[in-house]
Amino acid sequence: MLQRTLNSKQIAEMESRYRARLVSSLSGFKSANLVGTIDAKGQPNLAIVSSVTHLGSNPPLLSFISRPNSVQRHTLENILQTGVFSLNSVEAAFTSLAHQTSARYPRQQSEFEAVGLTAQFEHGFAAPFVQESRVKIALRLIEHHTIKANNTEMVIGQIEQIHLPDEIIKPDGYLDIESLDWVTISGLDSYHVTQRLYRLQYAKPDQPLQPLSVCGDKATWNN
Repeated sequence: MLQRTLNSKQIAEMESRYRARLVSSLSGFKSANLVGTIDAKGQPNLAIVSSVTHLGSNPPLLSFISRPNSVQRHTLENILQTGVFSLNSVEAAFTSLAHQTSARYPRQQSEFEAVGLTAQFEHGFAAPFVQESRVKIALRLIEHHTIKANNTEMVIGQIEQIHLPDEIIKPDGYLDIESLDWVTISGLDSYHVTQRLYRLQYAKPDQPLQPLSVCGDKATWNN
């Protein structure tokens, strides 16, 4: 396979959308989630993100990155106003609808209504969930940081509620999210379903590694 080397000068001189697609692809597959928010006047908002990161389990924290707040960012502004937001799984059955939420709708337009997804208000939580999503997480804002290197915004939330199908929770706490057809994203606009190769036991330096389970045509155990 022919190799190419790109230096920082070449990257900086690329056309902006080409550079964005290239660099955003470098980190590989990313989770797809819909962020549900509401403003102080009760207007709901929905936006797809591919930057959700697990920060810790005690307390249970998740974060995501918002683009620079140089123009109106309804999702970020709503979270800062209300202090709450939801994260919702993006599944193969409605991926195109989820992607459409990335369009720049005016503040008075609900993305739920615009793309054909359903806002779900319940469980005593102010921010809307996505009814079509089978994994729904309610979070309370605990930290917000501007990243000085590029002025993007990191939003950190603490999990207050989790709503998901009981059958995907395994006895050891593992979630079989693949059974939901939860999609992943590569680059800016490429969506994928996954194939699990295997689950592996907790690694220790003095013990041979053994698989907890092996599945999928591409799974090769080579330890």
